[in-house]
Amino acid sequence: MSKLVKLAEEQIISSVTAAIKKNIQEGTFIEADIPAFKTEIPADRKNGDYSANAAFMLSKALRMPPRKIADLILEKIDLCDTSFKSCEVAGPGFINFYLKPEFYAEILLDIDTLGDDYGKSDFGKGKKINVEFVSANPTGPMHMGNARGGALGDCLAAVLDWAGYDVSREFYVNDAGNQIDKFGLSLDIRYQQILKGVDYIDLPEDSYHGDDIRVLAQSYIDENGDGLLEVSEAERRKALVAYALPKNIATMKAAMAKYRIDYDTWFSELSLHNGDELKETIEILKNNGYTYEKDGALWYKNIEVMTAILKREGKSQEYIDNLELKDDVLVRQNGNPTYFAADIAYHRNKFEKRGFDTAIDVWGADHHGHVARMKGAMEAVGIDGSRLDVVLMQLVNLMKDGKPVKMSKRTGKAITLVDLLDEVPIDAVRFLFNMREAGSAMDFDLDLAVEQSNQNPVYYCQYAHARICSILRKLENEGVKIRKPEKAELTLLSSDEETDLIAHLASLTNVIIFAANSYDPARITHYATELATKFHRFYNAQRVMVDDEALMQARIFLCECVKRTMKNVLSMLKINAPESM
Repeated sequence: MSKLVKLAEEQIISSVTAAIKKNIQEGTFIEADIPAFKTEIPADRKNGDYSANAAFMLSKALRMPPRKIADLILEKIDLCDTSFKSCEVAGPGFINFYLKPEFYAEILLDIDTLGDDYGKSDFGKGKKINVEFVSANPTGPMHMGNARGGALGDCLAAVLDWAGYDVSREFYVNDAGNQIDKFGLSLDIRYQQILKGVDYIDLPEDSYHGDDIRVLAQSYIDENGDGLLEVSEAERRKALVAYALPKNIATMKAAMAKYRIDYDTWFSELSLHNGDELKETIEILKNNGYTYEKDGALWYKNIEVMTAILKREGKSQEYIDNLELKDDVLVRQNGNPTYFAADIAYHRNKFEKRGFDTAIDVWGADHHGHVARMKGAMEAVGIDGSRLDVVLMQLVNLMKDGKPVKMSKRTGKAITLVDLLDEVPIDAVRFLFNMREAGSAMDFDLDLAVEQSNQNPVYYCQYAHARICSILRKLENEGVKIRKPEKAELTLLSSDEETDLIAHLASLTNVIIFAANSYDPARITHYATELATKFHRFYNAQRVMVDDEALMQARIFLCECVKRTMKNVLSMLKINAPESM
């Protein structure tokens, strides 16, 4: 949190604790350990800038009603040399604190000093975090789930970065296994159909039927001719995959770049198969006693591992039985490792090979059952499963004119990520996909996303920034010489609208830390919209250009601090902060 905010909270705890000790020394309170208590910001600022619940926490130990305890604390409290001008007891025993004008002035000066870094902190202490998101199969176009996952994962990574973590963004390319075999088969069939006619061979029902497969096959023919008709099926499919897969991956990278997502790592699943890591991981599971052979396949003892973990957590056998746990195949009868085996090796790579303290995966909600299994697998290879966190993301419903939209008017096919980015401003896509927490299903309103009005949240926030730029230009055009005010001049900002706005500015660092801890970047979009609301409320209630020159400069400075803060928040989300609209 902001150093000033942290200091203020520490002052409350110190002052209240000292008052409690005085009461104990004077015999007003009986001897008792002072329990931990918390400070919070009341929902209604009429109830103070901060509130402490110390009286409630002491009530049982002192055998006194909270209100009486709070009154006695108030008699002994000393707020000298603190950021607070006064405090009072409210309701059944809350102690409410009111800040001095100097505190608000110091917040604005702090914003000005920190500039582009305002909001950042060292809370994470450089802890290494890997955020893996999107990770779509490279066998076809990316869909709407990838659109939400991209915005969510990238903004989560940004929040963690601003909170002081060492963050790495990662895309796991599923370029091995069954889906690649199916990709090769689909390309092969389309290749033969183009050259020998659609009736020559049928495309199996469970293959990839998208037009993109036909386009890739045709592209190969245009560049290389029909020579693959003369080679074996295996060789033909290998050649077609070798041609098409890099093109699909390049298309994915281009789409992510258009979406303003820059990955630090594109990790190839195939590298696990081609190297030693997958074999190493399976050997570790074997050596740890978590595998067995059955029907020619190698199995992972998921039931045994999960039962041990759940019993350690205090779960009953009845609870465990109701989960209907199953063991998993690691290596098939044909000798090929499963996707699950590769996934274990991949996560082991993150922790043991690359040294991440925490790995965060953004998965679709349909992977819910895989979360505990993968955490358990980490335990099975000797890694603390709590180091793996999974953010489960619900589905997106596209809406237009109040009705669901599933097909693109341009192509007549399902709407893809690229379709969306072509139709809707990227600023709106990134902002709106982070308006709801990941676990909430959401309707994405295409009409709202393109609307240029205050009903569109991202437009509303951008307009606040642009409006301030316009105010500053107008003042300069009218000959006002803008200067940095003195601290004493900033204490003139005392109206409810001004102090409420500054208090919101002061909370940014804390909001970012909270968003990082909860893996919820929606808190940042909510902060931005609330900042815009509080600014518009201030501007509509208090004139900036007034006769009192000191007050005018203070209000101009406040506007500049709001502008800086809004720009920082939008830049964190990789959203433009326009100077005119």
